[in-house]
Amino acid sequence: MLQRYLAKPRRYNYNGLSIVVQPGVFHPGFFFSTKLFLEFLKEQELKGKTLLEVGAGSGLISFYAASVGAIVTAIDISKTAVENIKNNALLNKLKIEVSYSDMFSNVATQKFDIVIVAPPYYKKYPQKEAEHAWYCGENGEYFSKLFSGLTKFINPTSRVWMILSDDCDIQMIKAIAASNGFSMQAVLERAKYWEINYIFEISSNR
Repeated sequence: MLQRYLAKPRRYNYNGLSIVVQPGVFHPGFFFSTKLFLEFLKEQELKGKTLLEVGAGSGLISFYAASVGAIVTAIDISKTAVENIKNNALLNKLKIEVSYSDMFSNVATQKFDIVIVAPPYYKKYPQKEAEHAWYCGENGEYFSKLFSGLTKFINPTSRVWMILSDDCDIQMIKAIAASNGFSMQAVLERAKYWEINYIFEISSNR
């Protein structure tokens, strides 16, 4: 039923923002993780901060951050999502930098104040563009790319936050983080229906 509903462009409203979610793009209205991340970000000081959203999907989190004064760069590996974000930015009259990028491959080297990640975490290799929103590779290759490239884009005072579910292999992800010189500390835990979502703060051990 949901799959059929999402086969057409759908409008979604949040906190004065209105977006159109194209088929194949992660819909923030049907998954609690986006709403929890937005609740968390409302408690943070974003005004004037440079912020990078890795895997921005529909762009809703980036739009919220921009609406409260953050200087936002949004990236995604899905060309459909990138076009969707650009169109939604125009719809909401928000200025953000949007790029198609396989992880950090197309991001100009700079240090961001904040990096936010809502990653895919199911163990399977994505075969189609839309599957990049769900699958991280059989051995968590997504996270290897994330943690191996992250250092170039943060400084000692940067804040890095990532949301995960108890439905994924958190220990594997922590191990990949540690092998790249990072630690993960849960700063928020919230149960909803059948799952528990966690927001982790990622810190460099170097």
